Amino acid sequence: MSPARSTGQDLAEPGAVTVIIPTFNESANIRELLHRLTESVPSRLPCEVVFVDDSTDDTPEVIRAAVQDCPFPVAVLHRETPVGGLGGAVVEGLRTAGSDWIVVMDADLQHPPALVPELVAAGERSGADLVVASRYIRGGSRAGLAGGYRIAVSRGATWLTKALFPRRLRGISDPMSGFFAIRRSVVTAELLKPLGYKILLELAVRCRPETVAEVPFVFQDRFAGESKSTAKEGIRFLGHLSGLRTSSPLARMVAFGLIGLTGFLPNLLGLHLLTAAGMHYLPAEVVANQFGVVWNFLLIEVLLFRDRRGHRHWADRVGRFALLANADLLLRIPLIALFVGRMDMAVLPATALALLTTFVLRFAATEALVYLPRKSRKPGSRVRSART
Repeated sequence: MSPARSTGQDLAEPGAVTVIIPTFNESANIRELLHRLTESVPSRLPCEVVFVDDSTDDTPEVIRAAVQDCPFPVAVLHRETPVGGLGGAVVEGLRTAGSDWIVVMDADLQHPPALVPELVAAGERSGADLVVASRYIRGGSRAGLAGGYRIAVSRGATWLTKALFPRRLRGISDPMSGFFAIRRSVVTAELLKPLGYKILLELAVRCRPETVAEVPFVFQDRFAGESKSTAKEGIRFLGHLSGLRTSSPLARMVAFGLIGLTGFLPNLLGLHLLTAAGMHYLPAEVVANQFGVVWNFLLIEVLLFRDRRGHRHWADRVGRFALLANADLLLRIPLIALFVGRMDMAVLPATALALLTTFVLRFAATEALVYLPRKSRKPGSRVRSART
């Protein structure tokens, strides 16, 4: 969508806003951040600020000391267990937000606080449910990204994400942005399963806001401290993408089949090595099949059922998965005999039908017997709240 701009005259009674700021060891940025928010926001619209803190330093104490001069209410929610990373912190803040609009931004001042009223004004004016501060539309810039490597990673992640979710991200030029405004009425916190930094992607895909607007912004240099972006976060992001893309049963089934196809490679390699070592081909086939089973199990664990692994011990999951995978071989031969002998099918189509039948049964059994959803939700973290 085209960028939306606003002036002071446009801000005729916009909705009040809750600004959610996740923090992890950002004590050196807090005073300047609150100072700039004080200069920019309360004179233009009512606001409250919610810090959701996962810090191991004195950030909560610094916040409580700094809010004495703030003309708006400030809450500090300190999580003792940072479940879901930054995205999980934002979801914790979403549950407490009491305003019509919610703005999410970082604490390091790479997101300019002066843009908060403009994001809300753009949503009020256009009727949008989600307003994204974008680096990639006219007037925006990624100047604060340090070095060509981070720029390349950011661009690559943007292209990959938009390719995987072309419909859900239509109208969003910067799905990797961590700076956006969303209507509270659109958010269903119970649907969200964040993992890592990219909470905008999670909200856009799972909550499905109907209309989107964008406001350009210049990504600033970090005011103080060091970036929390690491290779580990990159891996978590890829896992999050996979989980979002395979959230529907049909998508999971397709991914399950593709993973199964890749299992032929370790199977054939194992068969070659075992027969070359002198083992008879029949027991070699049985042993080599286990190589494919292990390969498929590892990929399924990482790519399909990452969020369902906690309710069973890993050895239990391995045993159940191996049993189902090997039972597939035992079931396939009687099915082929049934199709050929009783239904007069040719061998080739009978084999294809048996493969399809056992695949569907194995997928359903794997989901139901190995990765049963939890019956009751365990509390993800303990949160200590303080409101000033």
